[in-house]
Amino acid sequence: TLHFDAVKDLHSNFQTLNAEINKKDVSTYALNLANRLFGEKTFNFLPNFLSSVKKQYSADLGTVDFISALEDARKEINKWVSEQTKGKIPEVLSTGTVDRSTKLVLVNAIYFKGDWAKKFNAEHTTDMPFQLNKKEQKTVKMMYQKEKLPFNYIPDINCRILELPYVDYELSMIIILPDNINDDTTGLQQLEKELSLEKIHEWTENMMPTDVHIHLPKFKLEDSYKLKSQLAGMGMVDLFNSGSADLSGMSGSNNLFLSEVIHKSFVEVNEEGTEAAAASAGIAMMCMMREEEFNADHPFLFLIRHNATKSILFFGRYSSP
Repeated sequence: TLHFDAVKDLHSNFQTLNAEINKKDVSTYALNLANRLFGEKTFNFLPNFLSSVKKQYSADLGTVDFISALEDARKEINKWVSEQTKGKIPEVLSTGTVDRSTKLVLVNAIYFKGDWAKKFNAEHTTDMPFQLNKKEQKTVKMMYQKEKLPFNYIPDINCRILELPYVDYELSMIIILPDNINDDTTGLQQLEKELSLEKIHEWTENMMPTDVHIHLPKFKLEDSYKLKSQLAGMGMVDLFNSGSADLSGMSGSNNLFLSEVIHKSFVEVNEEGTEAAAASAGIAMMCMMREEEFNADHPFLFLIRHNATKSILFFGRYSSP
């Protein structure tokens, strides 16, 4: 079952992270993390719960009428998310995702837009093939530059890892690229099986400045996920069951439970930088070559990291144009 040994530490750490991410003295990139509760106006939520989420997560309660004005309530929630993500996620709740029995919707939205510290020259962008799997390929707009950047090679899983920092180096995109497609799908199976937060920290801590020839496709990703089955598979079962969920700390009653968790995301990468939004043992041996090739012409994983806190703000897979 999902659990935390020190819940108070967890809340305080999120409070610190929220403050760090939402600091207002940054002009070189846009990064906004916002949380809000939307509760049925006739339902009573405990004052201690509301004050706690306000203090720890900067989240206040917006009251809506799910019972007699369901569509208006859905539109109000979508409007708030759209505003927080600069219009990149206009509809986090599609028709039918809430009904008249809904008592509470918890919304988390994050938006990021930043320029590369070292921009790609658009004149060097050309059409190139991108290998989807061993048999299929598609043409992509492939960007190119040569720069000295943090680089590592992970021999245990035959992967290259590259850091592309944004202006002021407070945030970075980390790209993890397998050498080849060695399975019958995208070539990411072994990498995803080995992946963990500890491994990511281990791999990135051992990166070294290296002259790298970078080939990276321009891309835009948009997707939506319902996470109930995945969370249940990780052990979070009771929360979705009306007979066993215990959210009495929120409402003082035992008739509140979670019906679904919905996540939507948007990421765009081009020569200037990145725009993104979301709502919801081998240490590498350093290669002695003076220059490295990083040719992302086949599926790879990427993440956007807040460098001061090592927090991963976005994590994605690019496997098809």
